Amino acid sequence: MSNEHVTEPEVNETQNVSPLDDFDTAETVSTAPVSDDSILDFDDDPLSATSVSKKSLVIFFLIDTSGSMKGKKMGELNTVMEELIPEIRRVGEADTEVKVAVLTFSTEVRWMYSTPIPIEDFEWARLRASGVTSMGAAFKELNHRMSRNSFLNSPSLSFAPVIFLMTDGYPSDDYKEGLRELQTNSWYKFGLKAALGIGQEANDNILAEFTGSKDTVVHAYSGGQLAQMIKIIAVTSSQIGSKSMTLSDDTNHELGEEDVFAAKQKLLGQQIQELVSTQTDGDDVPFDTGW
Repeated sequence: MSNEHVTEPEVNETQNVSPLDDFDTAETVSTAPVSDDSILDFDDDPLSATSVSKKSLVIFFLIDTSGSMKGKKMGELNTVMEELIPEIRRVGEADTEVKVAVLTFSTEVRWMYSTPIPIEDFEWARLRASGVTSMGAAFKELNHRMSRNSFLNSPSLSFAPVIFLMTDGYPSDDYKEGLRELQTNSWYKFGLKAALGIGQEANDNILAEFTGSKDTVVHAYSGGQLAQMIKIIAVTSSQIGSKSMTLSDDTNHELGEEDVFAAKQKLLGQQIQELVSTQTDGDDVPFDTGW
C-alpha cells in the first residue's frame, strides 16, 4: 500500500439518489470538521428501548476500493452485496424503516448515493478498484455525515446505526487521526460496529480499534469465505440493531443507554463468533494464491 498523502476535493451537496451508471464518476466528498453532534444528539431513547410507531435504522457500509482490491476480491464483493440486499429487506420488525448508505474509500472518498436509501428501493452500483487506501479520510467523512443535520435526519425515533467496515490492507493515510474524530460522534459511540479483513494483508488489530472488540472482527481469505462473512455480519448486525431491548435486566434494574449499547454490542460479538465457527472453507482457493 502506498503512503501517498491524499488531498480530498470539496463536498458535492447534490441530492440525486438514482443509481450511478458509472461508479467511477460517483459523488466525491471531502473530509469535514468534527460534527456539531459530538454531544449526544439522539432522541430521548437513542437505542430505542421504547416502542414507537416507526423507527429508523441506517446501515453504513464502509468499503475499501483501493487498487489491491482489484480482480477477484472486488468481483466477489460486488456479487455478494447484490445478493445481500434482498436478505436485508427481510431484516427488522414491521415498525422499522431500514436504510442503506455506502461509503467507499480509495484515493478519494465517495458515497454511492447522496443520501441513505430505503432498503426497498436500494440498488447496488457495482464498484471498481483503484488508488490507495484513505481510511482516515473515510472516518472523517463518516463523522461529518453521521448527524441529525445530514444522513440521520429521520423525523421518527432512530435506532443507533450499524457500521460495517471492509478492507484488504493497511491505511495509506493517518487513520488514527480520522478515528479520533469519529470517536467523538455519539452515533458512532452507540452504533453497532463490525469489520471484515479481506485477504492476507488486512490488519485485524486496526479493525479491532475501529469496532472496539476483536469479537466483532472476522477475516476472509477466499471468495467463499468473503460471501459467508459479509452475510453473517450484515444480517446479524441488522437483526440486533433493529431490535428493541428491555429496560430491565435480570435483576429488574433499569438499563441506561450505555447498558443497552453494551448488551447489543456484546450480543453481536457472540453471535458473529458462533456463526463464523460453523462455517467451512471447502476447496475454495485463497485470494492471494499466485499473487
